[in-house]
Amino acid sequence: MLRKLRNRKGFTLVELMIVVAIIGILAAIAIPNFLNFRLKAKTSEAKSNLGAIRTTEVAYYAEWSTWVGNQAFTPVADRTGDDQKVPWDDGERFSILGFAPEGNVFFSYELQGASWPVGSDGFTSRAAGDLDTDNVISYFRINSVSTDITHEGGTF
Repeated sequence: MLRKLRNRKGFTLVELMIVVAIIGILAAIAIPNFLNFRLKAKTSEAKSNLGAIRTTEVAYYAEWSTWVGNQAFTPVADRTGDDQKVPWDDGERFSILGFAPEGNVFFSYELQGASWPVGSDGFTSRAAGDLDTDNVISYFRINSVSTDITHEGGTF
């Protein structure tokens, strides 16, 4: 009888509990890192689109000797607490530039300065989003002077 019990194949309850504990520890470490990585990946949309906006602005200035500006946040005026993608809405000034991102966007974009159509003082473009829904807007900014994208507010 004892020989039969010793020859049984399988795991004991203690072994299964240890495996479950190890999986729990690994999940507790991996899930926050994954969520943080996902937020950083979503911010690449803002950086990519701001670079494209700057490129189209510089090309427009080269052709017309004026900057396009004064476009309010598009497609949503206030992104506070909103981490969902929304369809792009061609703002009047963005359509003049020929800028339109593909598909839906996490961020809203604006053009500041450069009193269009007589603007020659440069421009600043900002992207605003609240991807972590903490009610603190994160802004990314680029301007006519530098290709560097700066970040202010929020946690990214």
